[in-house]
Amino acid sequence: MKIAIEGCMHGDLDNVYKTIQHHEQIHNTKVDLLLCCGDFQAVRNEKDMDSLSVPIKYREMKSFWKYYSGQEVAPVPTIFIGGNHEASNYLWELYYGGWAATNIYFLGCAGVVKFGDLRIGGLSGIYKGRDYRLGHYERPPYNNSTIKSVYHVREYDVHKLMQLEEPLDIFLSHDWPVGITDYGDARALIQQKPYFQEEIEAKTLGSKPAAQLLEKLKPRYWFSAHLHCKFAAAVQHGNNGAVTKFLALDKCGPGKKFLQIIEVESEPGPFEVLYDEEWLAITRKFNSVFPLTQRPASFSSADMDIQESRQWVRKKLEERQFKPFEFVKTVPAYNPSQRIFDPIPENPQNPQTMSLLELLGLPYLLDSSPVTGERTAIPASPTRTDIQTYDSEEIPIDDIDEIEDIPEAKGDNIPH
Repeated sequence: MKIAIEGCMHGDLDNVYKTIQHHEQIHNTKVDLLLCCGDFQAVRNEKDMDSLSVPIKYREMKSFWKYYSGQEVAPVPTIFIGGNHEASNYLWELYYGGWAATNIYFLGCAGVVKFGDLRIGGLSGIYKGRDYRLGHYERPPYNNSTIKSVYHVREYDVHKLMQLEEPLDIFLSHDWPVGITDYGDARALIQQKPYFQEEIEAKTLGSKPAAQLLEKLKPRYWFSAHLHCKFAAAVQHGNNGAVTKFLALDKCGPGKKFLQIIEVESEPGPFEVLYDEEWLAITRKFNSVFPLTQRPASFSSADMDIQESRQWVRKKLEERQFKPFEFVKTVPAYNPSQRIFDPIPENPQNPQTMSLLELLGLPYLLDSSPVTGERTAIPASPTRTDIQTYDSEEIPIDDIDEIEDIPEAKGDNIPH
């Protein structure tokens, strides 16, 4: 299976797909799947830009709206995770994962799907220690604080991923696992990005939860983005253990190393996105402790037996042949010739999410109050003007790539 990996999309779908098609024409080949490692910017209309954490001067429609509206259809099946520049209101509708547009699948805040016989997992957002143990309390419309905290990784989602026992082929994260630079050419990275040196030496460059997941899950491949540079590494898990090939890529742009195409061993097609039984069983088990206020989750309260949950989920999925529910538009798409819309719901219930929860026998909780956790109408967040908007976690946005092989793991370069 030929897989294209892309770093930060920043809404530039047209150019990424054109680059892939150019490669296909030159090499007389067919790319089967595109994976995007965050900052996808699934902006459907002008209102979505109110939920996009970027400076005002960088807010523009880009090209996702064409795919959402149906004007364009992704020429390659696409799977993406969220980063720290997202239409967070839309991704919240699809918290459990789902089609953001036809042929474009969002993995959710955390998620696992099958594609052919490959198992692909991912974790959206970036790590910020102060918010890690909090629940998902943010609701649109966001204020100057929640527009940032909404994309911070939460312990609840990581805990669910840590329950996975079956092997993963590929894992996606936006920020890098902390310590990954020990397994690649850190010296060359520092020459390219000198301001990384202090964080690399202090072991603070990257995400602690991602490092925990790397150690636990040991996928064959791990792909990341966020830092707007290319970096490859190979992690050997223990003496003579499994090897994870790591690759981070840049944002889409001229002269940027934003795209890499690899061949991954797999069974022949057909290839399509399918639900993953183990992941949905874990989702079902822990949904009862889904933290929807600032209080952290109480994992000990989730007492559902995972094997019983799996049997129940398997029966339900077999009825659907494991296929995800179909894409449905929930708000109007951008129309360049019409700049005024009818009122748009602030927090619509996405039919895909509703259908998945019904399939799993779970209640819909995404419109619950961020204060009480009870389902209620969500008032507008107060506007805050006294909050410092710059944060050191941010990577500046303004910061046709060659295609190379990911280096093989070399035991003599890898600490044990």
